[in-house]
Amino acid sequence: MHPKLDDDFDLRARAELSLAYETGEAPVSLFRHTPWFSRRWVQSCCVLAFVAGALLGGVLAVRPHELVRGAIEHEYYERTLRGSFMDAPTLLAQLGLEKNKPVPGYPQLMRPCDIDGKLAYHLTTFFEKGGIVTVFAFEQPVHLKEDQGWWGNVHWQVVTGRDGRPLILVAEKKKALAVANRVFSLPPA
Repeated sequence: MHPKLDDDFDLRARAELSLAYETGEAPVSLFRHTPWFSRRWVQSCCVLAFVAGALLGGVLAVRPHELVRGAIEHEYYERTLRGSFMDAPTLLAQLGLEKNKPVPGYPQLMRPCDIDGKLAYHLTTFFEKGGIVTVFAFEQPVHLKEDQGWWGNVHWQVVTGRDGRPLILVAEKKKALAVANRVFSLPPA
């Protein structure tokens, strides 16, 4: 034992001090201070906000151009429509192909339509070694860079047509896009 603990003075001083102060709550300054950012619920909210932001950023990063999304939606609603509502030479000219050639593949639908306020020429055709592809050509100049992706359960691709204008290709099978790309796009230089 420590010699000071047995000392009479020490015992008397302790007794007097214990009577001098009221017992009760300790002063607030002695309590541990937890910063607001160290609390568990604040950390959980921060992690959830970060994950939600990353997911939203990921979705927005792969989202296609607004005109492509409009073409995909248009194709969805006209997927089962069949017929020829315009003459083939006019459609071929808009697609950048020669007017006197036949329409590529087995045409299912040929018609002018409106996509996001722009006049578009719509061709849905079947390729023997690919599948059904929908091609959109726009009468007014549009600025789309070559790109491809998957959106709304379909594959899409923007290619430069043989006349230098962008074409939007939409298909359920990626193989169909590859076949259509060879037919409609500008040959590699």
